[in-house]
Amino acid sequence: MLFGKSKSQLGVDIGSSNIKIVQLRAKDNKFALETYGSVNVSYQIANKESTSSIKQTASLLQNLIERAGVTTDKVIASLPNNVVFTSVIEIPKIPDNELKNAVEFEAKKYVPLPLSEVALSWSTIEDKKNKTVDLKSTGEMKLKVLLTAVPNMVVENYVRVFRLAGLEALALEIEALSLIRSVVGQDMSNNLLIDIGAKNTSINLVDSGYLRLSKNLNVGGDTVTNSIAQSLSVNFARAEQFKKDFGLAGSSQQIPQIMRPILDIIKNEAEQLINLFESRGGRIDKIVLTGGGSKLPYLKEYLSVLGKNIILANPWANVTYPLELKPVVEPLAMNLAVAIGLAMRRVEV
Repeated sequence: MLFGKSKSQLGVDIGSSNIKIVQLRAKDNKFALETYGSVNVSYQIANKESTSSIKQTASLLQNLIERAGVTTDKVIASLPNNVVFTSVIEIPKIPDNELKNAVEFEAKKYVPLPLSEVALSWSTIEDKKNKTVDLKSTGEMKLKVLLTAVPNMVVENYVRVFRLAGLEALALEIEALSLIRSVVGQDMSNNLLIDIGAKNTSINLVDSGYLRLSKNLNVGGDTVTNSIAQSLSVNFARAEQFKKDFGLAGSSQQIPQIMRPILDIIKNEAEQLINLFESRGGRIDKIVLTGGGSKLPYLKEYLSVLGKNIILANPWANVTYPLELKPVVEPLAMNLAVAIGLAMRRVEV
């Protein structure tokens, strides 16, 4: 597995509120930041077939690339978790040449759409903690497979955007996998990775570096801001400033009280996943927060009731950049986490 011939790759994260790009260069098994950028976007291309949205998104992306001085046309892009079906399935351990048919047969039981209408992909999950394969009481060896299915229309829309922007899409992958690459890396502990975006939040169970389960919630940072705006009868910008200034500090302040019902949705879902995993003999070692919404003041303290060590992600951990850029790029880390992970992906050439 190698990087493209230029050894530079562009990660493109088309989110619900922003397009974010990061260009990295592979060097001595590490990564060097070459450029980055972000632009606001209101055109949704994942959920419907809209020629105008596709053209407008492509134009914004093309302008962003020109302004950022991107030097490669090779793109790795993310697909939002809320349009991708994921599941970990188990099948009997069989020869590689029989795997495709076996996975497709099992996929029909899990994917809510006809297989002819989705792009189906899968990868086997290695047990890195225990190199020996556990035997069931029947003596049958099992193979764990991460299954992903994306509606064909969604894939086609993304490919059209990149083509119109003069880019070549080398691969599309779900956001959760990109985050694991940039945030979890080689950490073999069991993590609950919570990514709080503008409109959605994903809670990802990462076991020994592998995605085991991903849940998408239709709440995010903008949901909190809108709730503050409606409750206090202020505009969105002022509500956003209130959120950043006050956060969740204090138990009787009006703004924290407004935010709590929304954040309880995230907290309760995380608690359910922890309880489910640990009831089956596993143990969550820590909770890792990422995404722009994770910067909410006192959020770590608020989630401490889950009884786990909570840390803020550091997507720049394996990326080098000029020291003078530190004050600029460090505050952007959470927002660029997916794009960083995309640019880190190795692809076959």
